[in-house]
This record gives sequence, structure tokens and C-alpha cells, in this order.
Amino acid sequence: MARNVAIGIQDFEKIRKGNCFYVDKTHFIKEWWDSADDVTLIARPRRFGKTLNMSMLEQFFSVDYDGRSDLFEGLTIWQQENYRQIQGTYPVISLSFANIKEDSFLKTKEKINKLITDLYIKYEFLLESDALANADKDFFCRILQVEIRETDATVAIHQLAKFLYKYYGKKAIILLDEYDTPMQEAYVNGYWDELVTFTRSLFNATFKTNPYLERALMTGITRVSKESIFSDLNNLKVVTATSDEYATSFGFTEDEVFAALEECGLGEHKDGVKAWYDGFIFGKQGDIYNPWSVLNFLDTNGVYDTYWANTSGNRLVGKLLQEGNKRIKLSFEALLKGEIISSPVEEQIVYSQLGDNEMAVWSLLLASGYLKVIEYEKQNQIPIGRKPNYKLMLTNGEVRRMFYSMVHDWFMETESDYNDFVLAMFCNDIEEMNAYMNKVTRIMFSYFDTGRNAEEAEPERFYHGFVLGLMAELSGEYVVTSNRESGFGRYDVMLEPCDKSKKAYILEFKVHKPKREKTMEETVENALKQIEEKQYEADLIARGIPKENIYKYGFAFRGKEVLIGNGNHS
Repeated sequence: MARNVAIGIQDFEKIRKGNCFYVDKTHFIKEWWDSADDVTLIARPRRFGKTLNMSMLEQFFSVDYDGRSDLFEGLTIWQQENYRQIQGTYPVISLSFANIKEDSFLKTKEKINKLITDLYIKYEFLLESDALANADKDFFCRILQVEIRETDATVAIHQLAKFLYKYYGKKAIILLDEYDTPMQEAYVNGYWDELVTFTRSLFNATFKTNPYLERALMTGITRVSKESIFSDLNNLKVVTATSDEYATSFGFTEDEVFAALEECGLGEHKDGVKAWYDGFIFGKQGDIYNPWSVLNFLDTNGVYDTYWANTSGNRLVGKLLQEGNKRIKLSFEALLKGEIISSPVEEQIVYSQLGDNEMAVWSLLLASGYLKVIEYEKQNQIPIGRKPNYKLMLTNGEVRRMFYSMVHDWFMETESDYNDFVLAMFCNDIEEMNAYMNKVTRIMFSYFDTGRNAEEAEPERFYHGFVLGLMAELSGEYVVTSNRESGFGRYDVMLEPCDKSKKAYILEFKVHKPKREKTMEETVENALKQIEEKQYEADLIARGIPKENIYKYGFAFRGKEVLIGNGNHS
């Protein structure tokens, strides 16, 4: 009989007591403890079991769970006699930054302080103990106050470890889940520098200058650059997507997924589940599946959907792609088509370099699980001073669908006008095409060029975003391809119908050059002339599209103003 598949439960005890579906990851306990690393940072995509594994660690080691062999009997870790002896024998300080998603530094600091206060409330019984000196108790009481001084807050976890050591006579294990969630919010909302200063002091006191620390584990999505918040931590072991350590501890292996499908009577879906949810690679371990989507698939008795992609956490990724320069959008266009891009990758995410830095953008997407590494250059194969290139592609079918949906959402503010423009194009209605396109550009031009003066904005950002919109809007009906030259000498787009009996379209975009063209109309004529001279229709005709079904449009752009003309069709 299949176990109950519970969605969203991140408490290990609740899963075990409820006999819920659980893939045994207790081998992680042994691997982590045997490593003997002082402080470990493990970066994995969201919804990959990080919080559940942290709950498992806490309940295995914490004195609060002394004697709870019932939680681990029958699991891998309980086969190890020496590990049975240490279950429930350490003071454990466990906290999570997962819900710290504020729009200002003040709110973020207040929320972190509230987490610290709640920790102290849990251990309020220490105030009754003779193990703490009067000065210790004074500090403890200050943390319980409504407002905590910043100097107290940054050393509070260090101090709590000391108090627990005095009481239990053993150093503390410290677990910090989703450490980088506030960092991403700080970058998006513009208070990065303030948060870095606070966090650096907190982490230094907690993880470095702390003689009461047995060992610590942090989890997150990204490895934030050492120069920002980890500059003082020389005892930090970092595990990223390219590391071999803990490769099967987060996410499901293919054997685990296929066994689960069989248990739930869904064995015939193995190929479909693989196409949708496989594709993650950690170290040398391939065929890692996204557990959140697999569990939802099991829970819905075999309904395919973008479960993982639809959970929160896409805002930063969307911002970077939306506002990215033309090279970023061109590469993103290739990814959406299922192609492979090549780029250096930096596993330390430098948030200050995000934006137009292509390497930083692809590095973030790789760390977040949206891209996977197909292959990469070895260090001994490249010249000194050059970073190795990685061949990257979208992770799986679910991620591709998510990005199509994201691009579609970029145009939500102008959705009716955008759709009406497409319909007018299909009807060869030039007057309506001009009307609707000008409405779209007035709003969307600034949207794709956020933070830039309209006169200085790069028009390519809008044009490439517009083409991505066509790909999302017409997916399944048309194959949208682009043929471009650097410097925006031209940018033509072809819409080839999947049904060869339908119309095909060639769009030529040109920026109005006042030194060479007196009017916008002249720019349109030059665009149409180029379509003819370059014989763009030849490829479509060769693929079976009748010449009379090929429609050609020239677009002239001057800032947010657009003029469209058509060629050889009335």
C-alpha cells in the first residue's frame, strides 16, 4: 500500500509520525558529521529538501530529542551503532531566514532580531540556572526586550552558544537555513550595502570567533561572494552544484523517483516524469529530479504541471532577464529554443555585478537550478588568466514552460494591445498594427530599460524583449527565429507556421538614422528593401511555404515612436 504523499511538510518528526511518503536521506547525517568541517555552506535550488534535511539534523542531534529512536528506526543512519550513541546529545541552535523577504533594511533587521528573540525565549529556562553569571543574565534579558541594540544582535547567537555550553557542558551545533534569502531581497530592493555590513558582523561572531561552536551548517540557493559577507570566515567549507559532496542528499535520484512511481501505481509515467522534472546535476551525479514537482505529481495521481517553477522565488531572475542587455536576451532566446549557450561561470555570486554582466546572470541561473551544465573546459585545457567556458542549457521541460510563462507575464500590462497587434498582423491591417504597436512601446520600452534615460536607452533591449514575447505568445503555432548582426545593423524576425498552409511573416526592425534618412517612412522603405535584397523569403520558400503566403513588414523605431509598413501585400 502506497504511503500518504504529504505536500509542504518540512518537519521531519511530522513526516515520520504521520507515516508520510519519505525518501531516506539520513545518509546525509553521517556524511556531514564524518566530514568534520567546522562550518559548511551547501547551495542547492529552492524546494530541494534543504529545510527538511535541516529539521532531520536538528532532531537527530538535539538534546530536545534525546531518546527519540522512533524517528530514525528503519532508516539508513540507524544501522550505524556509533551514530545511535550520539543521537540526542548536543545542544542545537536552529533558525531560518526563509521568511525574511522585506523591502527595507530596517524591516529586515527587525525580523532577524525577532528570530533571535524567539530563540532566547525557547531557552528562557537558562535564566533560572546557576550556570549563567549575572552579566550573562543581563545580556539575556536585553535580547528579550522589544528593541535590540545592533551590537547585541550581532553577537546574540554567539552568546547563546556560550550559555548552552555552560548549561550542558557541550559545544553547540548551529543550523542556519536559507541564509541568502534576505540577500536577494536586499539586492532587488536596494539596501544591499546596509545588510552586508550587519550580516558580516553577525556571521563573524557566530561562525568564526566562537569557541562554543561544535560545528555549523548553512544552506541557501547561492554562494554569496566571500568578499561581501564571508570575508572573515577562513573555516568555511563551500558545497555548490559542481561539488561532489552531498550529491544525492538533496533532490531525488532516478532510482528513487522510479521506485516512488511504482509504489503509487504510476510506473507508466517514467519517461514523461523524466522529461519534465529530471535534468539537475550535482557534481558528477546526473539524473537528479526536482523533489517538489515529483511529490506534487504523485499527490495529483499523475498530473503534469510546473509545480516547482510556480513556487515563489523567480522575481530576481525575471528582473535580470527583463532588464538585461541584448546579448543576455539573445542567449535567453537561444535557451528557450532548446539550444546550448556557452559562458564562463562564477560560483561565487557577486550581487553588485548582476545586471548587464552576462557571466553573473548565467551563474545565478545555474545556482538557482534553471540551467544545467552539459560540459565544461578543464582548468588545464585553457590559457592562464581565462575562465573556463561552460556549455549550459535549460534544465528540463518544466523550466522551459516556466520561462515562457515569465516572458508572457512581461507583457501583462499591455496584454490586450499586444494580442491585438498580433491579430492585426495576421489580418495584414497596417493601420491597426501601427496603433497597437505604439501603445505597446510607450509602456514596454521603459519596462525593458528600467533606470535609464529614454534618450539614452538601448533600443535593442526592447526589440529583443519583443521577440521573446512573440516566441511566448505564438509557441506551438509558429517557430520564431531571428537573424541578427551585432551593433543592430539589422534585426529581422521570421515567423514560420507549423502548419505550412498558414501565412508566414518576416519582420525587419530598423532604428531611424536622421543623418541618413529624412523621415520614418524612408526608414521603413529601407527595411523593406533589405528584406528583398537579402532574399529572406528564400529560406521559407525552400521549406515549403508558398511565396504568396509570406508577408513582409518593415518597422522603423525612433525612441518610443514606431512606424510599420508592409511590402508586396495589400
